[in-house]
Amino acid sequence: MTELMSLEFNELEAFVKNELSESSFRAKQISKWICKGCNADQMSDLSMALRDKLNSCALFSYPEIKRKLVSKTDRTVKYLFTYLDGESVESVLMRYEHGLSICVSTEAGCNMGCKFCASTIGGKKRDLTAGEILGQVIVAQKDCGERISNIVMMGIGEPLDNFDNVIKFIKIVSSPNSLNIGQRHISLSTCGLVDKIDLLAKEDLQITLSISLHAYDDNIRSSIMPINKKWNIDSLMRACKRYFDTTGRRVSFEYTLIGGKNDSPEGAKRLSELFRKYFGKAPLHVNLINVNTVRENQFVSSGRERVEAFCKVLSQNGINATVRRRLGDDIAAACGQLRSAEIQNTNT
Repeated sequence: MTELMSLEFNELEAFVKNELSESSFRAKQISKWICKGCNADQMSDLSMALRDKLNSCALFSYPEIKRKLVSKTDRTVKYLFTYLDGESVESVLMRYEHGLSICVSTEAGCNMGCKFCASTIGGKKRDLTAGEILGQVIVAQKDCGERISNIVMMGIGEPLDNFDNVIKFIKIVSSPNSLNIGQRHISLSTCGLVDKIDLLAKEDLQITLSISLHAYDDNIRSSIMPINKKWNIDSLMRACKRYFDTTGRRVSFEYTLIGGKNDSPEGAKRLSELFRKYFGKAPLHVNLINVNTVRENQFVSSGRERVEAFCKVLSQNGINATVRRRLGDDIAAACGQLRSAEIQNTNT
């Protein structure tokens, strides 16, 4: 069975011609229906014979909505999606003035082990295919009845640990023959896989690279992010500068503030010095995040005043920094709170 949603358009055309023995224009019809979240039986402008052929040799990887929670405070929606083999992930639909954004998962589970993140509890089960990632966007868009215009790959999983499928997903979802979400409206977040950042730079994509930094020195970062023991801050920052030099795309840095751990004014000054050391006057952006509650760890919030003070020090030192708007906190849909279905079902 061929997973149609993991095919780029030229591959879909080849499948239509070689496997279905149909004219290539059928690929546009099929792609149109896929974007609407339809299976073969619902593709009404195809003949019954062609629909039967599709059913016999094609697989549609739409996930099933197993659970849907809607925030009472900001209308954020958290979906628990289940795939055909029973593996589950969570995705979050967020409303902004500029439109709807979806935070998608790229793996079922995660092996990175970041101490402040619920997604890594239980480890990684498997990679998601390009079509399975695409299915999260399609099903959420069909459910809400509105166009999704922005994608952030910041859900469950490390995107660069599933490199080939993630790159293919970006190319498919941004295609005019698919959902046509521009690559400049797509962000990819990584905890710092240096070798894959270098590979990503060669892909010539227009996406935004976001780095989960969360510390200004190796001792703090290694204590909360095991990946730092393989690629320390120096190797990571050098890779980020190479990425900027190759692509010309501004790099964004995510910094989760943990009370008493990495949130002092002195820490903000050291963070500013770190950025200037590697980037000089090159543009960058820092997104500050107040750590969110996860039952399994003891990390505490820095509090609003301390977060704003940290942001002020960065700004005073010439660093472009903002505090991320907190969405979906009442449904555990905020940063670091997404988790697998097994944990979700036993703890909520």
